[in-house]
Amino acid sequence: MKGILGRKIGMTEVFTKDGKLIPVTVVSVEPNTVMQVKTTATDGYEAIQLGITDKKEKRTTKAEMGHSKKAGVSPKRFLKEIRVSNASDYELGSTIKADIFEVGEKVDVTGTTKGHGYTGVIVRNNQSEGPKTHGSRYHRRPGSMGTMRPMRVMKGKTLSGHMGIDTVTVQNLSIVDVNTSENYVLVSGNVPGAKNSLVLIKEAVKGGKKDTFELVSYESEVAEETQPETTEVIENAEEIVETETTNETASEEAAKEVEPEENAALAEEEK
Repeated sequence: MKGILGRKIGMTEVFTKDGKLIPVTVVSVEPNTVMQVKTTATDGYEAIQLGITDKKEKRTTKAEMGHSKKAGVSPKRFLKEIRVSNASDYELGSTIKADIFEVGEKVDVTGTTKGHGYTGVIVRNNQSEGPKTHGSRYHRRPGSMGTMRPMRVMKGKTLSGHMGIDTVTVQNLSIVDVNTSENYVLVSGNVPGAKNSLVLIKEAVKGGKKDTFELVSYESEVAEETQPETTEVIENAEEIVETETTNETASEEAAKEVEPEENAALAEEEK
C-alpha cells in the first residue's frame, strides 16, 4: 500500500485525443515528509507516518518538536499514518512526491465532507414534503415514529440531526495526469471535501487493470500553429514597406517634374 497527502483545489475537465471528456479533480500534492517509520520489530506492524505543511515552532509542543527532530525536519501541521507492506523501503526524513503514482493507476481518495450543521429530514434524508393546502398542517415534519408495540423509536429511524463532516472514501478512481514540476495530480471523478481541504490518496484496495489516457496537449498545438502565422505576418509587413517606399519615390520624382512647369506658368502671369 502506498499513499500521499494533498489538498483538493477544485474540479475541471480534460479531453482525450479520441474526443472523450473526463471530469477530474485537481489535487495539489506537496512533497510529503516521512516523519516516522514503524516496523514489526518495534511497533508490531509495518507503517509510515507522512507530514505536510510546516508549523511555527512557537505553536508547537515539546513532544511535537522532539518527534520532528528525530526525522531531522521542521514540525509539520498535518500528520497521517499509512500501512505499507515493507516499511524498510522508506527512509526517515525522506520525501515522497507525486510521481509515486502512474497515469491510469487505480486509487482510493479519502476526505472530509462539507459540514451543513443541524438539518431536517428533508435535506438530510431526502424525504418528501407534505401537502401545503386544505389545512393539512403537515409540511416538513419527520412523520410517524413507528408502531406502538415496541414502545420506543427503532434504531435507524431517519430523523433530523447533524449533517456533514464525515470521513468518506471514494474507491477505484483513476489517475488521469501527474505533474511533478507543478506538484499536482488529476483524479477522475469527484472527491469528498471542500476546496483546500486535506485529502489522502492511496492505492486502491479493490484495484483493477490500469486505464490509458492520451490527453490533448494544447500548448504544443498552439505553438505549432502560431509559428507559420508570425512568419507570414512578417513577410506581408516587408512587402507593405517595400510598396510604400516605391510609391514615395515615384511621388517625389513626379513632384520634381511638375515644379519647373509651375514656375514657368507663374512667371508668364506676372509679366
